Amino acid sequence: MALRGNHACFITIITPSPEKIQRHIKRIGDIINAHKTAPQAALIAHLNPVIRGWANYYSTVSSKRSFSFLDYVIYQQLRAWVKYRHHGENAHKVNNKYWHTVGKDNWCFSTTDEKNPLKLQRHTEQPILYHIKVQNNRSPFDGDWAYWGSRLGRHPELTNRVATLLKKQKGKCTYCGLYFKDGDTWEVDHIIPRSQGGRDTITNLQLLHQHCHDIKTALDRSSGGMFGKTPSH
Repeated sequence: MALRGNHACFITIITPSPEKIQRHIKRIGDIINAHKTAPQAALIAHLNPVIRGWANYYSTVSSKRSFSFLDYVIYQQLRAWVKYRHHGENAHKVNNKYWHTVGKDNWCFSTTDEKNPLKLQRHTEQPILYHIKVQNNRSPFDGDWAYWGSRLGRHPELTNRVATLLKKQKGKCTYCGLYFKDGDTWEVDHIIPRSQGGRDTITNLQLLHQHCHDIKTALDRSSGGMFGKTPSH
């Protein structure tokens, strides 16, 4: 429950249902049991699409706690899989055979094949991107390019590059930090100017209000590129 002024209001929190979670756990368990004698790489190759698909499906609701729980359950299932394969062997040596350090992850179920290493996907690696309800008075045909471009990452009246930048910047000018509004004039800017060696790639591009772009360009020229990066807000 949240308070707005003197009024109390309830916020609906959507989470994966216990039934869906248990069904997913069973499916994972079935795959693990079906690969009791298979190579680790084969098991990972069969698990990853299932884990990735389920996590992606529930990535727009409040799933963080469910994702952590599922990763814990799968870890226990994999421990049982390893014990079955190496009954009576030294647990420490066996664990080191299947769990390795990958990047900053010190306990990752993965292979050590240098040519084609495989790493088990975790539910918690999927970012939670909550669905944002479309405003009541909005329509894809209302001509508000800034709103629909930032929401969808595409619009029939926008170039792919502009629509991508709008979505990436969440509808804001990265120089002044204000939202683009219908009727605003914007321009694509090179964060590091081309004259300073900047590349014409999406990672070096940003969308600015026309007047913000003029200010940044003037500062870039007077400072020799020191102002290539716009202020953060």
